[in-house]
Amino acid sequence: MRKYIVAVSAVILLSVLAWGQTRVMGEDREVASAGSSNAAIGQAAPAFHLEGLDGKRYSVGGKREKPLILNFWASWCGPCHEEAPDLKRIYEAYKDRIDLYAVNVTKGDGMGGVKGFVKQYGVTFPVLLDKEGKATDLYRILFVPTSFLIDRDGKLREVVHMLPKEQWDAKIERSLK
Repeated sequence: MRKYIVAVSAVILLSVLAWGQTRVMGEDREVASAGSSNAAIGQAAPAFHLEGLDGKRYSVGGKREKPLILNFWASWCGPCHEEAPDLKRIYEAYKDRIDLYAVNVTKGDGMGGVKGFVKQYGVTFPVLLDKEGKATDLYRILFVPTSFLIDRDGKLREVVHMLPKEQWDAKIERSLK
């Protein structure tokens, strides 16, 4: 009986994963273009305002003093844990020349997990709380981590899914030119 339950569970799990992969691959163009019907690479980044973990209000959209890395993440996400030290290093190295906002998909996460993650990795860049999922929906986030590079003019330049630190540095240096 136990073997039967394990086999049925495995088949269900594989079916769900295959369906999810097909769905993601079918929507890949939308994600690559930031997922908004009127926003694409080279176009204005979708605008939103969110409160940060620090209680301040942060805005995305329109012209900026510095380029922005907009990173969507969750505390339950294994790859987000892998990426966190690189993002911290990036922020420390470039904070005078680039902004980094970490948008927590709070609607699907919990504040305890958010605070624990921030403490665990010593995050010092702004952590924005997407409690209602509006920014997540606006950017059509299908999986985390997903980052968007936004230039000083407020235009989307690139969508990034986890990179080695050398590739991050190269992308940042290009965005600063």
